[in-house]
Amino acid sequence: MSERKDPGRRKWTGVEYLGIFLVLSSLASLLFWPHALAGLFDAIIKKVFPIVVDIFLTGEVGIAVIVSVIVGRMLERLGFTDALFRVFAPVMKWLSINPAVIIPSVYNILGDINAAGRIAGPILMRAKATKAEQKIAVATMIQSQQSFATFMIGLIALAATGAAVFPVVLLSIFVPLILVPWLLSKTIYRDTRTVELEELPRFTPGTAYLKTVFDSAKEGTELLLLVIIPAVAVVFGVIGLLEYIGVWQPIENAFTLLLSALSIEPATGMLSLLASPTLAMAELQKIAASIDPRLAVGSFVLASSGLPLSVIFGQVPATWAAHSDLTEREAMAAAVIGMLMRLVTAFVIGYFVTPWVV
Repeated sequence: MSERKDPGRRKWTGVEYLGIFLVLSSLASLLFWPHALAGLFDAIIKKVFPIVVDIFLTGEVGIAVIVSVIVGRMLERLGFTDALFRVFAPVMKWLSINPAVIIPSVYNILGDINAAGRIAGPILMRAKATKAEQKIAVATMIQSQQSFATFMIGLIALAATGAAVFPVVLLSIFVPLILVPWLLSKTIYRDTRTVELEELPRFTPGTAYLKTVFDSAKEGTELLLLVIIPAVAVVFGVIGLLEYIGVWQPIENAFTLLLSALSIEPATGMLSLLASPTLAMAELQKIAASIDPRLAVGSFVLASSGLPLSVIFGQVPATWAAHSDLTEREAMAAAVIGMLMRLVTAFVIGYFVTPWVV
């Protein structure tokens, strides 16, 4: 007669031990330091509230996000994305690279990094792009901003520095779409070849113009409320926690040293990396006229990318693993390479180019 297993005798898992530790810690805190938990919660709220409410919900930045999505989708409806692809596809062919490689980057110019992966992944597979070419596509896509709002607000900040906007935008957004695929095809990802696309993809939707306006306004509101604000709240909540326990200052100092060395304004650079490039450009707009133009330009270039890091390590790998031949690890590695190249671009344009355009 077999023994029945007692469900109560199941072995403890690691997370259950962690849970018990948290329960005991909370009880000890309530017993010996009754104000500790309340103080921690209060510190987090005070860190998150002014960003979420004052800047996004009741400030100009939230409206700018919605308006920029409307502008971006109207440009897309008027053929802007298709025109860009017509310009860059022959260049890829001339570089002996599958023209489909440029699709996610071109689509991402107007700022939708997740849709870029969902749309471009299947097209790349149908175009028989090699894994190397798909990795090039991911790394190149990271060179474009993941929100058109970042670009629009960034232009205002860039103008405040006194720098010539056209050469900075040309060198930071359009030139990398050619330079990055070429460099990667000659170094890391060499398995590339020229192919003829059987059918050119078309990105201009057939939606009525008035419907495009209202749909894009809804999309902009969803972007603000369901993507940007939650991400910002999480990051600033963690920063509030780290500040409360006294470990944030050394981390902030390390970021400041690194970003300053790369000719990137530290405070806005950290916002781009950790929270929201859109918020970073809104903050840069306030200080652009009073800081070294090289730092402001470097911060603009960094923000005009696939950041924050949650996108690089989370959204991009998940999207591309589901819609291409790449695994999550391969997509993440390509995205990291693209991000490292973006840091180099920010340094080169910020430090060497800025003196010539101010």
